[in-house]
Amino acid sequence: PHAGPVESKNEAAMSELVPEPRQKPVVPMKPMGINANLLGYIGIDTIIEQMRKKTMKTGFDFNIMVVGQSGLGKSTLVNTLFKSQVSRKSSGWNREEKIPKTVEIKAIGHVIEEGGVKMKLTVIDTPGFGDQINNENCWEPIEKYINEQYEKFLKEEVNIARKKRIPDTRVHCCLYFISPTGHSLRPLDLEFMKHLSKVVNIIPVIAKADTMTLEEKIEFKQRVRKELEVNGIEFYPQKEFDEDLEDKTENDKIRQESMPFAVVGSDKEYQVNGKRVLGRKTPWGIIEVENLTHCEFALLRDFVIRTHLQDLKEVTHNIHYETYRAKRLNDNGGLPPMTVETEENHESNL
Repeated sequence: PHAGPVESKNEAAMSELVPEPRQKPVVPMKPMGINANLLGYIGIDTIIEQMRKKTMKTGFDFNIMVVGQSGLGKSTLVNTLFKSQVSRKSSGWNREEKIPKTVEIKAIGHVIEEGGVKMKLTVIDTPGFGDQINNENCWEPIEKYINEQYEKFLKEEVNIARKKRIPDTRVHCCLYFISPTGHSLRPLDLEFMKHLSKVVNIIPVIAKADTMTLEEKIEFKQRVRKELEVNGIEFYPQKEFDEDLEDKTENDKIRQESMPFAVVGSDKEYQVNGKRVLGRKTPWGIIEVENLTHCEFALLRDFVIRTHLQDLKEVTHNIHYETYRAKRLNDNGGLPPMTVETEENHESNL
């Protein structure tokens, strides 16, 4: 009988302590009479110019990897893309030299400048890929290299006294060269792209497309697209990363019509109708590299450099690197394992 008033007192005290949940404030509607026009010049439009000046000072990084069998014109194509000697030709061994038994990774860095814009370009070549009789697991050194660059970036990022601008060696784009057989993709092609499409942006290209007729080229492209779809291989630009309708429409067109780009590369110039053009000389004429009626090199260059270069970098950072980072930190309970050196640095910083 005495419990009643005590309980009622406690309830009263609790009601005083715990306030009632507040309702969400109603967002006032925009008054109809107020105009959005500014009464004078503020200077908001200079933000883009401020950003441009800042990025121009720091410059840009772009790391491109080329993968494919020897003799498919990988180095030539990269040189043609950037109109300079940025990739060494590793084909044509001397008799004394031995063909590499395993896949090597060769990274060559350059600083190229155009119109006041500086770009630190790194070309990563993979000589020895697919050149052996037994090519089992030959993609492993490439996957290891890509993950090592993520690891390097992660270690810099989790340092207590980290750099303001972390050097970016992550692979932003991987051009995968398909042999122009006209039949279908080899098991090696499918295995490589299955494994690597999860860790890097892969752009498939059909090399030396001038070895096929126009009908063969169209048919081969359709067959390659079908095989990639059947095997569930996602190449760049990936469908799930399209942010808005405009991006989706543009990327759908690239995925359905252009991919894989059938290209011809050349770093030799010829005179055609009074103009100097990059091309390949044949007994029946000159194949102009930048002429869309001859090959799709111009489409590839516009795609990689002029429209999607920044997006390639963003997808690498926000998707592939984040996936690696989340897995790495989750496996190690939050931080990469500390070495003796990092422990000493940690103590000295403290």
